[in-house]
Amino acid sequence: MELYGYNEYTRRNLPHLHPPGATLFVTFRLAGSIPKAVVRQYKAKKDWLKNEIDRVEKLALTDDSLEVEALEQRVHEFHREWFARFKDVLHQAACGPTWLKEDCVAEIVAEAMNYRDGRVYRLDAYCIMSNHVHAVFAPFLSEQDLIEMPAAKSATGRLQFFSRHPPLDAIMKSLKGRTSHEANRALGRGGTFWEPESYDHVVRDEAEFERVVNYILNNPVKAGLVKDWPQWNWNFRRNHTQHC
Repeated sequence: MELYGYNEYTRRNLPHLHPPGATLFVTFRLAGSIPKAVVRQYKAKKDWLKNEIDRVEKLALTDDSLEVEALEQRVHEFHREWFARFKDVLHQAACGPTWLKEDCVAEIVAEAMNYRDGRVYRLDAYCIMSNHVHAVFAPFLSEQDLIEMPAAKSATGRLQFFSRHPPLDAIMKSLKGRTSHEANRALGRGGTFWEPESYDHVVRDEAEFERVVNYILNNPVKAGLVKDWPQWNWNFRRNHTQHC
């Protein structure tokens, strides 16, 4: 049985962490769908924020300290700001390829996401647009699944844990790897298909869950492609019967 390794985790709910048992809102996009200048700005700010997170975690502050609370707010604002910028660019579809508008390619992605439902995550919703995909799912990794390995430490000296359930990065690597190969073959092309990095956000509560799901399902409605979200062939919501 394959085991997946995890560095020592904290109970702090910083958005860059994926607490075991969390429901995630994930957006992944085609390579080249965001202008390079915008991506460079994003990565520069993200690297700075990561350094801040590492610095604060090394201080071993309590979860309710002012510095931790301020960092949590900065992380939240960072994700909100950049998701809004990426959302606007992606919806304009003015940069890069739009391969996902091809039914044969959208079907490959939909099948791959549905295949993993019940295997590595609980799939709650997704929407496949021309150059990006929104999804909401809960990886099966839970806190009870984590096996502590006191003798195993990462390169940073942190304790490591292991689980038979894959984390988000392993799920996305598998999903993107399989679909990029099949999509390129369907399109008769080669080269990079997906952008390596994805946007992800922990869904905090039921109210946010409903907001996020309604947002992603209404993408094709806002784009003027359909009048009602169930009419979009590449929309999915758990426990909802589509009427295409």
